[in-house]
Amino acid sequence: MYKCAICFEPIRTNINTVGIQCERCGSKIFYKERPNVKKLVKAR
Repeated sequence: MYKCAICFEPIRTNINTVGIQCERCGSKIFYKERPNVKKLVKAR
């Protein structure tokens, strides 16, 4: 799932298509949504 960088609207089209734009604002910059998972790293 991707979101527009300008208006934060979720993208409903196929992200693999060349030359996609946001339907709402026309932006070509998108962010991939990441799950809110806390990761623990053990120090050595």
